[in-house]
Amino acid sequence: MSYTADDHRHMARALQLAAQGLYTTEPNPRVGCVLVRDGQVVGEGYHQRAGEGHAEVNALAVAGEQARGATAYVTLEPCSHHGKTGPCCEALAEAGVAKVISAMQDPNPQVSGRGHRYLQQAGAEVSWGLMQSQAEAINPGFISRMARKRPFVRIKQAVSLDGRTAMASGESKWITGAQARSDVQRLRARSSAILTGIGTVLADDPAMTLRAEQLGLDNADEVVRRQPLRLVLDSNLQTPVDAAILQQPGETVLVYRDAPGDRVQALQDKATLLQRDTSDLAGLLEWLASERECNELLVEAGATLSGAVIDAGLADELVLYQATTLLGSNARAAFELPFDKMAEQRRMELLDQRRLGDDLRLTLRFNHSSLNHPAGEQ
Repeated sequence: MSYTADDHRHMARALQLAAQGLYTTEPNPRVGCVLVRDGQVVGEGYHQRAGEGHAEVNALAVAGEQARGATAYVTLEPCSHHGKTGPCCEALAEAGVAKVISAMQDPNPQVSGRGHRYLQQAGAEVSWGLMQSQAEAINPGFISRMARKRPFVRIKQAVSLDGRTAMASGESKWITGAQARSDVQRLRARSSAILTGIGTVLADDPAMTLRAEQLGLDNADEVVRRQPLRLVLDSNLQTPVDAAILQQPGETVLVYRDAPGDRVQALQDKATLLQRDTSDLAGLLEWLASERECNELLVEAGATLSGAVIDAGLADELVLYQATTLLGSNARAAFELPFDKMAEQRRMELLDQRRLGDDLRLTLRFNHSSLNHPAGEQ
């Protein structure tokens, strides 16, 4: 199906609306909807938070009777299941919407296409695939959890120009400036969970929290009400009982393999203890997706854990904050990847680069991972 310039314009607006839920919809996808009748926008809406109205329902509430005979531009196939709210496909049909254009189908293989089929059977004209790649970019984690049964994994590292993260002593504060650190806060805010290792906890005693004053968002106070789940890979439960990461709002999970009973007893009231094979990173990702509905996982860790995630082929994206400084050859490397041959190198695709004060931010995609789904048009 061919789409007009107006179709692209209205879908672009729906995508803008969807992005307004970037930090608040967990664990639901970010979705926007625009209703157009006789060339005029009669309703707009986006999903703001789980348990509340979906984008289509919010747009229909604005449009009222003007929704009858309208075209709905939706960034994701209208849902067909009964959850905390009713199915959006039924709401659109009952409102008399004549045409539905979706950017993409539902990525859940078990329900993909059901919303579209319901609307077709109700007499609406349906098509999908308009600006699909842009829609996928808004929801990489939801797509990953539905299609791959694991979260989208993003690694964050702050490095010097010579690729170092800290001095040999472990001293690392601060390599990057305030703008870069604020940007990291927004990475955390869009993430379902943050993963770090015991080495980072012992060396830096991080809090791993969202802080409203650093987010730089108009709705920062609302965003920080949901603190991302914090996970520490701590094989022998070495985390101190007074560690900062255990004193914060929200939940911390200590993932351990084996530990003395006194350590278990000392920490069981401070954190959620999860006993499993700490080397099974793929299994941990599956647990996060199935048990905690984790869409996007942010890895904020040292060279060992960051390198292990990359080496296991589990990293989807790398966000590299590069400070315009040199830390020298004695400083610590960003990733523990003991390659000996050029053939072992990991190629990445540069998605974006921008300046943040005196620092650079590079966003790179690992070539082995793909969330692309063929555009379907009908």
